[in-house]
Amino acid sequence: MRDEEVAWVRRRALFKAAGVAAVLGAAGQVPGAGIAQAANPSGPGQFRQWVPEIFAPLADPPEHTTAIVIGSGFGAAVTALRLAQAGIANTVLERGSRWPNDPWREIFTGDDLPDGRGFWHRTSFTGVTKVPMTFTKFGGVLDCTSYPGIDVWRAAAVGGGSVIFTGAMVAPQRRFFDHVFGGVVDYGELDRVYYPRVREMLRLSPIPADIYNSGPFSHSRAWDDQVRKAGFQPVANDSIFNWDVLRAELSGAARPSATAARSNLGNSNGAKFDLNQNYLRYAQETGRSTVYPGHRVDAIAQEGSGRFVVTVTKLAPTGDVLATRTLTCDQLFLGAGSVGTSELLVRAQATGTLPNLNEHVGAGWGTNGDVVLARGASQLAGLGQGVPSASRIFDESGLPLTLENWYIPGIPFETGALASLGMVLDSARTRFGYHRATDSVGLSWSARNRDEIVGVARAVDHRIAEQAGAVVEYGALGYDANALFTAHPLGGAVLGLATDGYGRVHGHPGLYVLDGAAIPGSTGTVNPSLTIAALAERNIEAIIRSGK
Repeated sequence: MRDEEVAWVRRRALFKAAGVAAVLGAAGQVPGAGIAQAANPSGPGQFRQWVPEIFAPLADPPEHTTAIVIGSGFGAAVTALRLAQAGIANTVLERGSRWPNDPWREIFTGDDLPDGRGFWHRTSFTGVTKVPMTFTKFGGVLDCTSYPGIDVWRAAAVGGGSVIFTGAMVAPQRRFFDHVFGGVVDYGELDRVYYPRVREMLRLSPIPADIYNSGPFSHSRAWDDQVRKAGFQPVANDSIFNWDVLRAELSGAARPSATAARSNLGNSNGAKFDLNQNYLRYAQETGRSTVYPGHRVDAIAQEGSGRFVVTVTKLAPTGDVLATRTLTCDQLFLGAGSVGTSELLVRAQATGTLPNLNEHVGAGWGTNGDVVLARGASQLAGLGQGVPSASRIFDESGLPLTLENWYIPGIPFETGALASLGMVLDSARTRFGYHRATDSVGLSWSARNRDEIVGVARAVDHRIAEQAGAVVEYGALGYDANALFTAHPLGGAVLGLATDGYGRVHGHPGLYVLDGAAIPGSTGTVNPSLTIAALAERNIEAIIRSGK
């Protein structure tokens, strides 16, 4: 190829890279506004037509239950099931809605032009494409909580993070797990008993060859080809996806979703084998566990008798307050995620409703070293954007890190980019604080924390791009690496510090942490969901066995 032809190819690739940022705005952008908006504005009235199930009247939880579980994500769902199987009646409180699945209806919105179904009471959002979008405020599935220096993505739906994550469930290497947990948890016990238990419950498996070799996963094959050229051997990821649903999408028997760049805001057809289809379902089938959507927990307290008091606001999907109540229980299990659980504990400590919490409450928070990366493809060949992450590589030329094959949210066609999620073994931590004037709990994340992990992840991704002959460099556009958000918030009530080694909160018998708040800021360069679930299995088993 002549030099001028090479230059033309590279310019074409650069234009395609820029197009990633522009593509969303081109479909319905308000002239001069610079903000993408839906071509057909939608709101609560239309949502009621599309998803009437979430507008059904909400049942009221009992005033007193033996156990209350706050949240319905991985840790909470495991807890609810095991308590129910042990004969312990429990009430599960979830602030978000219980969303249905349907092979043809658009239950959830997409990342391309999202509406209020996507986000928890926000009117705007800027995602990985850096294009700001506006929409009607509504109780959607993704809560983007903004703090100084970091946006935290977390779930607001029955099923928690299992509804909105990319499905990869990977165990860390022993040496990194031990480095993070410092001996508080025996890795061998998790490896022998609890990781396998979760894998079986969630039917985890790597992407099958027929799906991997299909059109939507050409980006996965291209990603694997590039890392091999750079001297890495990609390792298959176990995934929570139901491969038969993806086959239905490919054959035309279901509306495309997981094969068409949809995941962050949910898969309408149930492509993920999420917690609604396993742990939560099995818990409810016992007759001893009931999930109450639309119930936001605002405060927790413990009376002198030892009984817990939980202040709850009942919410319509629109955000309208339907009622405020106090509930009581003998045992209280916190599974509201790192942010939700930490907020409740830090506020309770500051306001004196849980006066015996120790100095470690609110501390040890981290981002799991999350970095989003993009490098150029080696050729422009109509790459698809299937969602399930097929593979990962590991590197420790700098800080140890994993790069995981990712997709470009909401853009199911060629962009000239191959996306990765990096997870770096970094030691950066911060703590939650309480602001009395606003009764709010928050944190801040420094640019230094971001810059270190971005630097090491960028170096590895650039090396791959160079050795694989990528046709465009994304750094000039600011798309090559960023850590402006995390989808893996961890810490705030760390095992062995704020709690004992099994999640029992020091100073308040009957109070437990069984979610990502218990993990000290990192799961050792891999996605946290498998470890959160396995630790919950381990810890609730010990709690039930001991009776306390």
